[in-house]
Amino acid sequence: MHHHKDCTPTPHIEAKKGDFADTVIMPGDPLRAKFIAEAYLENAVLVNNVRGICGYTGYYKGKRVSVMASGMGQPSIGIYSYELFNFYDVKSIIRVGTCGSMHKDLHARDIIIAMGACTNGSFAAQYRLPGTFCPIADFDLVRRAAAIAEEKGLTYKVGNMLSSDTFYDDANSALEWAKMGVLGVEMESAALYCNAARAGKKALCICTVSDSFIYPEENTTSAERQSSFTKMMEIALEIA
Repeated sequence: MHHHKDCTPTPHIEAKKGDFADTVIMPGDPLRAKFIAEAYLENAVLVNNVRGICGYTGYYKGKRVSVMASGMGQPSIGIYSYELFNFYDVKSIIRVGTCGSMHKDLHARDIIIAMGACTNGSFAAQYRLPGTFCPIADFDLVRRAAAIAEEKGLTYKVGNMLSSDTFYDDANSALEWAKMGVLGVEMESAALYCNAARAGKKALCICTVSDSFIYPEENTTSAERQSSFTKMMEIALEIA
């Protein structure tokens, strides 16, 4: 399944070489990609709609930027980010997503900047490393995201995220990670960070807390998630 540099379009992306900007902002949800393109980008053009995954390229404050959905889970973001990094010459991917919080100081709508990503998945097994690989974000992107969050007066934390392969976890084990200082749980970052590392590219995940294991009464609806989580989108766009 290892493909070569020249295979664009790919089986999953119909865009041509050059259709994507250097930076791609990547929400999980195709409707959120559409929302970002319509709300923030000027002259946005739909460059991919295979499987309804919605990729757009336009301009934000005069800078060319793309936005495309990743779908849910590590295998899905694993495919899209691999193709963008390796076939479309994309330099940076910034994931903007939602996560569950497992930290007492993080509430619904607060922001987590994922400096690292733990996982219960086996995405990194493909690299045949003689130990455990630590998927981490690009420091320059982390630093800039934190500075912008600071500037905007947002409540945010920088730290470790858990990328879980099981949303409905039979062992209900996500909270076990909290004792190691892990801030939240989502399903994509570790694979994104692995792909960036392997390709020598940059990646960052910025998540908005959509629900909390500690304060379940604060949980948000999918409609709120789709359009009200604009602060992380603005951070990502400012970095781009």
